[in-house]
Amino acid sequence: MEILKTKSLMQEWARAKKKNSKTISFVPTMGYLHQGHISLLEKGKPLCDELVLSIFVNPSQFGPNEDLDAYPTDMENDLRLAEAAGVTAVFLPQKQDIYPQDYQTRISLDSLPHHLCGKCRPVHFGGVATVVTKLFNIVMPDVAIFGKKDYQQFQIIRRMTLDLDFDIEILGGEIVREPDGLAMSSRNAYLTADQRESALSLSRSVRKAAQAVARGEKNPGVIQTEITAFIQSFPQTSIDYISFCDPATLEPVKIIDKQILVALAVRVGKTRLIDNLLIDPPR
Repeated sequence: MEILKTKSLMQEWARAKKKNSKTISFVPTMGYLHQGHISLLEKGKPLCDELVLSIFVNPSQFGPNEDLDAYPTDMENDLRLAEAAGVTAVFLPQKQDIYPQDYQTRISLDSLPHHLCGKCRPVHFGGVATVVTKLFNIVMPDVAIFGKKDYQQFQIIRRMTLDLDFDIEILGGEIVREPDGLAMSSRNAYLTADQRESALSLSRSVRKAAQAVARGEKNPGVIQTEITAFIQSFPQTSIDYISFCDPATLEPVKIIDKQILVALAVRVGKTRLIDNLLIDPPR
């Protein structure tokens, strides 16, 4: 496994692989790897000749008073897990390599970022789209894999890749959960034991939504009222949003008569967690 710490070294590596007709799978991350990340690497490994992991805590996707400075890191463990997963190259850029002095360019999308998390994190998805565009140009992948836990991010990357004519196949990895149902997240490390119990309200809520739809409930407002009360019954929880929306456009739906996405963001203590589930109504 090669460790490449500059943009020029990563580009040189990628060009050499392309010259030898090698294909590249790519999993971009912010590090502090868990089984969710590993599942993306495992998905990408058999698809191409080479498997690249990037680790970069991207400052442009954090707003004021968010957790940029506190974001957890464990590079030694990340590299150990990457090698065990069969990664052939790890890209570890520094901030000045991605955003050099006088950097001025930003990628923006017209609609998708303005729903769900974008409402309370207005700079977030512009930062994500920008850094992913740069990483695509540096790593030159044929396939890139993103987790569906952040379903909005996944849809934004798919749309951006299509709109900007990147010749890259975008694949999604399913949410990986702890045995008790909690969606795996690097930010779970912030939770105390009591807060972790409250964090289970997210996964239990999306399951409650699925059960309500299975019973024939078509009014998202009715289900939202039910799961709002459920989440609020747990200590230290504060709801950012609960949304029932179209999976492609992320526009809210008024009636559940086809597949929907239920997505939510909840603060447990100071930790902001997200979860989602695609739900099909009964035929």
